[in-house]
Formats: sequence, C-alpha cells, structure tokens
Amino acid sequence: MHAVTIDRATPADFDRIAELTVGVYTDEDLVSPGYVPQLADVAGRADRAELLVARDTTGRVVGSVALVLAGDFGEVTRSADEAAFRMLAVDGAARGQGVGEALVRECLARARAAGKRWMVLSTGTRMTAAHRLYERLGFTRLPERDWTPVPGIDLRVYALELA
Repeated sequence: MHAVTIDRATPADFDRIAELTVGVYTDEDLVSPGYVPQLADVAGRADRAELLVARDTTGRVVGSVALVLAGDFGEVTRSADEAAFRMLAVDGAARGQGVGEALVRECLARARAAGKRWMVLSTGTRMTAAHRLYERLGFTRLPERDWTPVPGIDLRVYALELA
C-alpha cells in the first residue's frame, strides 16, 4: 500500500482538490461538462461535507473524498442512519497503491464513529475500477435505488452495513 496519511482538508488544499477532482473525472470522461462546476466547487462541498485528503510522504494531496454524515449533499441517503461519500478522486500517478481504499476505509471509520448504520454511495456505470473497490470492501448493489440525476447520466447505488 502506498504510504499516505488521511486527514481533513484545509482551505489551503482546495485548489489542489479542485484540480485533482476535475482532472480525474474529465480526463476519464466520467461526467458531463455541466457537472464540472460542482466538481470544482471545493469550498461549497467543504461547507456541506467532511472533506478528506490523502497526502503522500511529501505532503502532496494525491486523493480526496467528501464524507457526508448529515444533510442533503449525500443525495442518495434516505435516513439519519445513512452516511455517504462523494467525489472520490485519486491522482493517476498514485493509482493502484491503495489510496482510494484508504480514503474509503477512513470514511467508513468516521461514519461508524458518528453512529451511522449504513454507508451508501452512487457511482457512474463506467467507473468500473471504483465498482471493483467497493465490492472488494463488501459493498453490495442496491439496484432498486439506482437513479438518473439528469438525462443520460445513470448512477448505480451501493451500500455497506456498518454495524
């Protein structure tokens, strides 16, 4: 596993998180152009979620994720027992080294500590590497909760019981 530390993002990290998230999602053609402003709005999501970063041994941000423990930013959450995470992004140069898994595991630990019973997430149909990660960590598909936020964007829902 890649040597990373996971901690809360600070405003000094926001530009790098925006660059990383927009880059990953657009370079891999995972989002429509209309979604790019949301990916770039790091300050906005920091107000609505717990923004976590993975730093390599030099302190450089190589991954980020938004953990949602309450509020409407979770989008797929349906009860106060559910947490969600969104906008998971890992620098291409750090892929395959456990950075994404470390970020997800930290989200799970923080959700458990907050008393949540479930972690839910939605993911694009083409995000196959993410699907493999979620399944390896024990997430299961909830096809009855799949959704389409805008025409042409179909999202799959996964969940993991935290208890």
